[in-house]
Amino acid sequence: MGVVRDVNINADLDEKLGSNVWFRPKIDKKELKDLCVKRSWPGIYYTGMYFIALFFFAYLTITTWGTWWGILCIWIYATIYAFSGAYDHESRHRTLFKQRWLNDVFQYIFSFMTDFEPVRWRWSHTLHHSYTLHTNEPQDFEIQVDRPSLLFKYYMFFVPFGPLLWIHQSYLKDTLLCAFGKAVPAIEQCVPKEHHWKVFLSSRIHMLIWLAVIVWSFAINSWLPFLMICAPMFYGQTLFYLCGLTQHAGLKFDVKDHRINTRTVILNPILSWLYVKLEYHIEHHMFPMVPWYNLPKLHEKLKSQMPPPSKGLIGAYKEIIPTIHRQAYDPSYTTPRDIPA
Repeated sequence: MGVVRDVNINADLDEKLGSNVWFRPKIDKKELKDLCVKRSWPGIYYTGMYFIALFFFAYLTITTWGTWWGILCIWIYATIYAFSGAYDHESRHRTLFKQRWLNDVFQYIFSFMTDFEPVRWRWSHTLHHSYTLHTNEPQDFEIQVDRPSLLFKYYMFFVPFGPLLWIHQSYLKDTLLCAFGKAVPAIEQCVPKEHHWKVFLSSRIHMLIWLAVIVWSFAINSWLPFLMICAPMFYGQTLFYLCGLTQHAGLKFDVKDHRINTRTVILNPILSWLYVKLEYHIEHHMFPMVPWYNLPKLHEKLKSQMPPPSKGLIGAYKEIIPTIHRQAYDPSYTTPRDIPA
């Protein structure tokens, strides 16, 4: 099948459908309905295996702390811990489990682990799906809109403790402000006024847990509780960010075609388990109601209408790294996408 560059496909779509219409691939309605069926067992199995791995390395960290092995164990523990962001994402969509209440319970657990305030993120994530990478309509608050690319900042986010350099711009800072009753711009623009009290309440609970863990660490004269409960996203984030920043990095803003502003990556089975199939990101954005465990099936059904997926993280970053370096001096440049004609 032939391909056309993204600029041409968007021109055709704008002319035929109008600028307010998102591209939708062709798929049989019954097949899509079957793919949207929610089940609890996959979520129970994946989440159970996730916590078994997390607690296993937590045990190894505690028993080896004070040795060089302890440093290795806590880094592996923090790496697994950081992937709570993927599980938080699925519970936020209420697709991690079939039961709504179970999704909501685990969203509060995983959102704390990820340093996200859950109420704000449920609303802003809805906006992210409705206006992916948009800056001129309701703003997508989950993307980095600064271009030219801030290369030093970009690379430092992969370095353990690197994100601490920008903690004053972090989501944790927003949570702290909300704990004091101050609604930040994302809250004002994404969350309905009648739900602001929920944001403030959950932010206060979040920060009280942080305070309790800090007091605990001082009480036992060890920073280990703080390092294992509050800080893993600051030093174990590398692999999670390598996966997460493939989703939209280097791609075009302000277009209504997920094939152009979103990227699918084929990961190995271990990363795919940790990442809860979130690597099938084009498919997820097109059909967010499809549970994560059916995204590989959806990918197969749609692949003739999609750009070729990146082959692993190496394949994705072969595309991303040259793009963000070029964007440092040419903000208008974006990664070309081959779209089936």
